[in-house]
Amino acid sequence: MSEHMHVLLDEMAVRRALTRIAHEILEKNKGVGNCMLIGIRTRGIYLAQRVAERIQEIEGVPVPVGEIDITSYRDDRVKVRSVDTVPDGDNLNIQSKKVILFDDVLFTGRTVRAALDALIDLGRPEMIQLAVLVDRGHRELPIRPDYVGKNVPTSKLEKIEVHLTEVDEHDRVVIIQQQRGNE
Repeated sequence: MSEHMHVLLDEMAVRRALTRIAHEILEKNKGVGNCMLIGIRTRGIYLAQRVAERIQEIEGVPVPVGEIDITSYRDDRVKVRSVDTVPDGDNLNIQSKKVILFDDVLFTGRTVRAALDALIDLGRPEMIQLAVLVDRGHRELPIRPDYVGKNVPTSKLEKIEVHLTEVDEHDRVVIIQQQRGNE
């Protein structure tokens, strides 16, 4: 099987998408007074941090950012429940907050479901909203994002990869088409 790669979002397009998400969060929540951005490890963390930076630039107001590791909440792993969170040095207090959860790609919805379980174990937020850089469809659970950088309908043979400078040395989103060879 061979692969063909196509760039969906380059560095500027990723930046624009995150700036738009920041504006949408501000508009929908009438500011960020009671908001907290939480990124799902790994790339969701960096997306949440970048959006928090944009909000700071736009409004001049800091917004708390935390991260959550949902490994022990996944339904494809052995069940050992412990929420691993790193909320920029303090305890992650989501009680009565508007939590905006960040992930890089929304596909089946299972990662988000695991993150929701982990968040609920931490407390009772006022609400949870979902922000994703890419929504590729193929949901297996009734999960819908509130903020989307780009909708990309895909086939199950295609794969979406998000590359971020903090992890991959450059920003871009690529779609990889697996092509079947002569068998």
